[in-house]
Amino acid sequence: MNLVSMPAKELKAALSLALVFFFRMLPLFMVLPVLSLSEDSYMHATPQLLGLALGIYGLTQACFQIPLGALSDQWGRKPIIVLGLVIFGLGSLIAATADSVYGLIIGRSLQGAGAVAAAIMALAADLTSEKSRTKAMACIGISIGAAFSTAFIFGPILYTYIGIKGLFFLSACFSILAIMMLLIIVPNPEEKSQNTNPSNLEEVKSVFVNPSLIKLDISIFTSHLILMANFVVIPITLRDSMQLAPIAHWQVYLSSIFLSLFIMVPLIILGERLKKEKLFLILSILLIMLSQIGLALFGININFTVIFLVLFFGAFNYLEVLLPSEVSKTTPGNTKGTALGVYSTSQFIGIFVGGLAGGFFYQQFGLISVHLFCLFLAILWLLLILFLSKSVSLSKNELEEEVV
Repeated sequence: MNLVSMPAKELKAALSLALVFFFRMLPLFMVLPVLSLSEDSYMHATPQLLGLALGIYGLTQACFQIPLGALSDQWGRKPIIVLGLVIFGLGSLIAATADSVYGLIIGRSLQGAGAVAAAIMALAADLTSEKSRTKAMACIGISIGAAFSTAFIFGPILYTYIGIKGLFFLSACFSILAIMMLLIIVPNPEEKSQNTNPSNLEEVKSVFVNPSLIKLDISIFTSHLILMANFVVIPITLRDSMQLAPIAHWQVYLSSIFLSLFIMVPLIILGERLKKEKLFLILSILLIMLSQIGLALFGININFTVIFLVLFFGAFNYLEVLLPSEVSKTTPGNTKGTALGVYSTSQFIGIFVGGLAGGFFYQQFGLISVHLFCLFLAILWLLLILFLSKSVSLSKNELEEEVV
């Protein structure tokens, strides 16, 4: 991905929007490695309710993503993004001042209701040409990966000093910072004439039945489901099974994320150079499967835990960069917004289901059951990808035969 080749104005738009997205996602990710450790901070807390609190924002994100994206078409991108960030900030304040786990769930729900991903991606499309759009989407994907990595390092450190409630107050501050950056740094889109070729019903329908897009939607759903389920239990494993104080958790995450770069970066470079993104998608699923096997069998040994987290983070962060770019490349221009809306909705439903399922399996069957559940999902994910890839190949062969 050569960003230098982008026009200066479009490069500024892509990088500034990526930065806004970074500060939107950073506080969400910062609570991920520590929320399950906070049972003493909230009354009535149980592993299942904390898992629900961890993932509930994904459900409200999924519910409001498309409506807010549609409103951004009518009212403008920036006003809707500001509105979403204000709602996110209010949710953060409610979570920070809550005494019971039910107040925490309400705050997390409101955080998710500030669903601005679709509006930010639409603004990125408004500010870039068709030629630069894939690069802009990749920038946003990279910013999510950067927020994820940064949060897992600093989240446990800040949690030790300011607690979970302090992290939620910090989230409110980040929402204000994101609003300021949006209004001051991000360029305003030019007024565009109405699309003379709006997508028809058949084109919209194709988004939901296109095997290539279904593969990407399934991938983002399952990868985030596995992520959330894992981090219901991994912080507890580090604290209880390995007797590692939360202040030291960042060392495990820093080592794992840094070493995972030696997996992620080669996959990005080779995938783009060799045009083997589909093969590397399958390889990423295999790495996630291996990580779940390892965490289930050797999760009480810190060295093995780091090794299998390296595999997981390497594959997961590669998918964070690959998948939105592939959606942008796969979808025709008239249905790009619809496809990105479905993609984002799939991602956030995965977050909700992952938090809920992780809390349920941990409370009912113990820590190892969560990794075994994720392994089963990864196997099912792989089989679906192979089946859909075969369907795409058969469709292409039939099309070529018709042409001949």
